[in-house]
Amino acid sequence: MNQASERVSRIFHDGLALKTICARELPGVIARAAGVVIDALATGNKVLCCGNGGSAADAQHFSSEMLNRFERERPGLPAMALTTDASTITSIGNDYDFADIFSKQVRALGKPGDILLAYSTSGRSPNIVRAIEAAHERDMIVLLISGRDGGAAAAGLRARDVEVRVPSDQTARIQEVHLTITHCLCDLIDGHLLDHLERGTS
Repeated sequence: MNQASERVSRIFHDGLALKTICARELPGVIARAAGVVIDALATGNKVLCCGNGGSAADAQHFSSEMLNRFERERPGLPAMALTTDASTITSIGNDYDFADIFSKQVRALGKPGDILLAYSTSGRSPNIVRAIEAAHERDMIVLLISGRDGGAAAAGLRARDVEVRVPSDQTARIQEVHLTITHCLCDLIDGHLLDHLERGTS
């Protein structure tokens, strides 16, 4: 095996090792996070999602799985990624500050009982921290999908909020697990809602 192949193999093994740890440590908190989303959707609320870079892609991924479908047919569910409107993001960044690109949207679109789903591998992004503050001002519940030590974002959470923290310092490995966490949330949400719909029609 050449050097490049060995490096690829090590990346796979590192990812597998981290997922093994997460499979042992995170199922309970992921289930709790899914329950918070399920309760919000059941009462007519929505999910606002945000993140930067790869985490923006995770936010959009979750939103698309909710609005369209995950693995089974069902009605669309109300979720919105705050990362996709270039005109809004650039106008806020230009007129105010990049740190405000999510918080201003949360204040405009969020309402009590809604969910803010924030992805951050470090928990240190100022725009994520401010989005969490804005969500609390709007009496929203925050779900933080994080890594490392959770940073200032985790420090700003309240008792009813939920943090799913990946125990790693490697951004790429954290992002890989964030994708799995996203799929776990989608699976649990779909399972609950579809089972409820099937019981209602039986």
